[in-house]
Amino acid sequence: MEAVVVLFNRDLRIHDHPALSEACAVARHVVPLFVFDPAIGARHRRDFLHASLHDLRSSLRALGGDLVVRHGDPVAHAVRTAEEAGATAIWASEDVSPLARRRERRLAEECRAHRLEFRLFPGVTVVPPGALRPGSGSHYRVFSPYWRAWSATARRPVLGAPHRLCLPRGVDPGVDPGVDPGVDPGVDPGVDPGVLPEASPEPYGVVRGGESEARRRLERWVADGLASYGETRDRMAGRTSMLSAYLHFGCLSPSEVVDRACGRPGGEEYVRQLCWRDFHYQVVDAFPDMGRRDYRPRNVEWRRDEEAEAAWREGATGVPIVDAGMRQLRAEGWMHNRVRLVTGSYLTKRLGIDWRAGLEHFAEWLLDGDMPNNCGNWQWVAGTGNDTRPYRTLNPLRQAKRFDPEGEYVRRYVPELAALPGDLVHEPWKVRGGVPGYPSAPLGGELRA
Repeated sequence: MEAVVVLFNRDLRIHDHPALSEACAVARHVVPLFVFDPAIGARHRRDFLHASLHDLRSSLRALGGDLVVRHGDPVAHAVRTAEEAGATAIWASEDVSPLARRRERRLAEECRAHRLEFRLFPGVTVVPPGALRPGSGSHYRVFSPYWRAWSATARRPVLGAPHRLCLPRGVDPGVDPGVDPGVDPGVDPGVDPGVLPEASPEPYGVVRGGESEARRRLERWVADGLASYGETRDRMAGRTSMLSAYLHFGCLSPSEVVDRACGRPGGEEYVRQLCWRDFHYQVVDAFPDMGRRDYRPRNVEWRRDEEAEAAWREGATGVPIVDAGMRQLRAEGWMHNRVRLVTGSYLTKRLGIDWRAGLEHFAEWLLDGDMPNNCGNWQWVAGTGNDTRPYRTLNPLRQAKRFDPEGEYVRRYVPELAALPGDLVHEPWKVRGGVPGYPSAPLGGELRA
């Protein structure tokens, strides 16, 4: 085979990349292509993506190739790039979101029209979404039986990085993905359209994008954090792997993470969480409307309260653990998983506000805002998803006292309460005269543990 275009989307890595590895094995030339979508919203997500692309380009150049970058419609650019490079095939990693499925269908149609081979490869999940099916039905609706089937399934081998990659002569690497697509990059003589400038380090103080950083963090986590994961994973102020954003952008292969964790102390508990990720993917694959419609309708009369929603979004509800989580989200683009469940349960179960309002806010701000997981978790806490106990409510005060007993997490993100002693940090409404600058009472009424 003369040349293959490998279209990168949420798989920004060279290790364990089945499409890239296969292309390098069978084709004389490989064109790694990323088409930048200027509609990406929050700045921390753009910065993370920018850093990830810079790192990917460096890795591909070290192999003798390059990352070809374009702005606009990925389908049109993939076909156009294949024609320019003399490629006979376009390959990509399979995804499940409605947006990804539409893109895949369009790519298949365009490839047929232009007599190009189109193939989809695994790599976004550990087990492909449609690979496991129960005795009846199109997918698993409950996690526990899925976990048993998933655990017993033989997984594909984890692949190393290619040794060599050759870009066809004359292919322009393209424009800087940080440049507005409506602006001609050539108007500024100081801009080299073939170079991705370094992203500013740690713009939100949490994680820096890129496969190189992801692999360093994975090494540290396996060596120093994994063993205690089962005991510490629910501690809101504690250490977590912080790998979710790297999995979302594909800077890490979920199969490699599972492979590294399996058989180690703490590994089973951690791998179970990665199985939840695959579980949500197979649900969305079978129910693409997961982001719009109740998966299991409960006929809930959701209410709309703009004032209450705004207070929740801004971390001004008067419930310290909820406010801490919502402020962390806006400051860092991330939130501890236990706190995500607590803030979501508070919005839907205590305030009675539609889960879609929460989903939209999280999708805007989360650095690891993975569509299947975001939708699956929001419907879970709202009682309309895959929770077998749909009326379950997480009491925020009880959760705070159990998983943030010293108030370390709350004090970190709600500085107005930092000086409060002991349990008062979780119940500031008990302070005589109130706390300056903080709501005097919780939205939705006083809480009891």
